[in-house]
Amino acid sequence: MSLAMFVLVGLIILVVLIVISNIKVVSQASSYVVERLGAYHATWETGLHVKVPFVDRIARKVSLKEQVVDFPPQPVITKDNVTMQIDTVVYFQITDPKLYTYGVERPISAIENLTATTLRNIIGDLELDHTLTSRDVINTKIRVILDEATDAWGIKVNRVELKNILPPREIQDAMEKQMKAERERRAKILEAEGEKRSEILVAEGHREAAILRADAVRETKIREALGEAEAIISVQKAYADSLKMLNEAAPTEKVIALKSLEAFAKAADGKSTKIIIPSEIQSLAGLATSLKEFVTDNKNIESK
Repeated sequence: MSLAMFVLVGLIILVVLIVISNIKVVSQASSYVVERLGAYHATWETGLHVKVPFVDRIARKVSLKEQVVDFPPQPVITKDNVTMQIDTVVYFQITDPKLYTYGVERPISAIENLTATTLRNIIGDLELDHTLTSRDVINTKIRVILDEATDAWGIKVNRVELKNILPPREIQDAMEKQMKAERERRAKILEAEGEKRSEILVAEGHREAAILRADAVRETKIREALGEAEAIISVQKAYADSLKMLNEAAPTEKVIALKSLEAFAKAADGKSTKIIIPSEIQSLAGLATSLKEFVTDNKNIESK
């Protein structure tokens, strides 16, 4: 094989290597910014691309994923002249690779400085207590300002979070004492409310028990009265029934007189010393005595 053949084969291999080296595959969620002869030429999206050798250059490979940057603590002075250390976390996403490449030098450093100055401006208008209780408000304000400022850099700020707010040590000690006193006060209030509630429940229990006892006594008296009324009604009904039966039987005067005598005997019952008997009953009593003596005499004769 001649020298020319070796040179030709070498050139072919070199061309193949150059072509292969200039074939680029852009992965998902990535973009390549390509320059041609030093000027912006195109932005390659996901897929297969070929650049012109020695003419095209990949200026920057850009990730389109959401990124998180944790900035170190920054000294911030509140409205009431308290110096605090606050560190922030910024969540952002690149939306325009061209602006991100050519919009600002060192975009992350630019975001950090912009975050620090924005944070100082916002905290400078707030007092210490308001700063500690207004994280959501501060996060929202910083996000809006950063998002508006970074539009020209092809960056969208999704969220901003205040990671830590560290007041001076003496302020922390005072806050801890205040929190301890507040907890003790709340504990005493809860204890007093518990005792008050307990006394109220006991009083309500006594009142309900007294009401139940009164209701029981009232119910008992009502039932006794109803029982007595029913007894009286029963007696009166029985008496009325007996009178009705007597009227239906049409008793003779002698029977009525005899019943009257029995009634007087029951009325006396050995307790009365003197009883006035009407004349009609006296004659009937004499007749009854004679009848009793006649029966006795008959019994004596039969015995003899």
